[in-house]
Amino acid sequence: MLYWSGVLIRSTLCQTHGGPMTETTRLLRDLVALPSINPMGRDMRGPEIYEAQVTNYLEEFFRGLGVPYERQVVAPLRDNIVARFECPGARRTLLLEVHQDTVPADTMAIEPFGARIEQGRLYGRGACDVKGGMASMLATFARLVREKPVAAMNVTLACTVDEEHTFLGVQRLTREGLAADLAVIAEPTQLHIVHAHKGVVRWTLTALGQSCHSSTPEQGVNAIYNMAGLLIVIQQFAESLRTSRADPLLGPPTLSVGRIEGGTSVNTVPDRCRIEIDRRLIPGEDPLIAPHELDAYLRQATQLQVDFESSMPWLQAPALAPTGSEELIGMLGRAIDSVKGAHRVMPVPYGTDASTIAQTGIPSVVFGPGDIGKAHTCDEWVPLEEVEEAAEILYRLACAT
Repeated sequence: MLYWSGVLIRSTLCQTHGGPMTETTRLLRDLVALPSINPMGRDMRGPEIYEAQVTNYLEEFFRGLGVPYERQVVAPLRDNIVARFECPGARRTLLLEVHQDTVPADTMAIEPFGARIEQGRLYGRGACDVKGGMASMLATFARLVREKPVAAMNVTLACTVDEEHTFLGVQRLTREGLAADLAVIAEPTQLHIVHAHKGVVRWTLTALGQSCHSSTPEQGVNAIYNMAGLLIVIQQFAESLRTSRADPLLGPPTLSVGRIEGGTSVNTVPDRCRIEIDRRLIPGEDPLIAPHELDAYLRQATQLQVDFESSMPWLQAPALAPTGSEELIGMLGRAIDSVKGAHRVMPVPYGTDASTIAQTGIPSVVFGPGDIGKAHTCDEWVPLEEVEEAAEILYRLACAT
């Protein structure tokens, strides 16, 4: 057993192949060894589902540091946990936000929770997305508590749930009335700064029919055939959307149909066929309006004689615009340069919690160790050197004046 800043670290291996294990690496290995799988709408059971094990570990960590913290109940076995470091005389508050959940691990080719260390990398589900970033933020936070630098900002560290599926955690966090001046959201960016990304809205569309026995299909209306007609028009809409407008950084809005299901048995003409739609948003687009645009297009299609219905969105997050975060980009950029020598500021096509936080008026950027190309993969890993460097960069940012 190891203890760090009064916190029990459930580790047994005390060295990496390159020498003694650092505090940051111990944290990362503990986090990866604790499953926090988001079932993402699937019927999954077991102790590895949801974030409760990680949340309990984080509570123990913050209690050991002696800092104020709170748990925010989001759903059963799913709590945000928010801790605060307060520096006397601080003029600003920095929010560090990171999600606790990972995608499922059933397609992995390695032991998902083994937290194996090899050749300067730590392997396992969530190592890259985003427990490497979480370990960096925890190490930064603990160092601030230990060293109490006189010029530091106040720091709020928020560890949220359900980022991988419906963003319930960050939505709950922002409803609590966040008070911060700057925000850094952890995602794998290879220690560069992401200042803009697309938003997303997802919903289902159902084609309706009338069921009957398959031996007399003419007596019913086949919903799968109806959906086939709808899909042709939806593809036309997606193509027209892609050429209708574009953001100078992020490109055009897009739409994709990613899942389809229909029917109950092969000998029954189906009365329902459902698809799931993924619509990517550019800055200025309202997530709640996007589904209505498609509905209107379908209803105006003269070749369609199909009944359908659309659900309310089951996921929505706005785009992250680059405006308003210029000062934060400069401060974080200087911290990165002091450690790495150089950095890039870039947009990305995927979504994060940053856009929801930015909607509250807090300038927000995305930053962290690891390569997004390694996230969700069958052999997910993160470079330990980047995790260490991220902790140093965030500490220097928190101490910037």
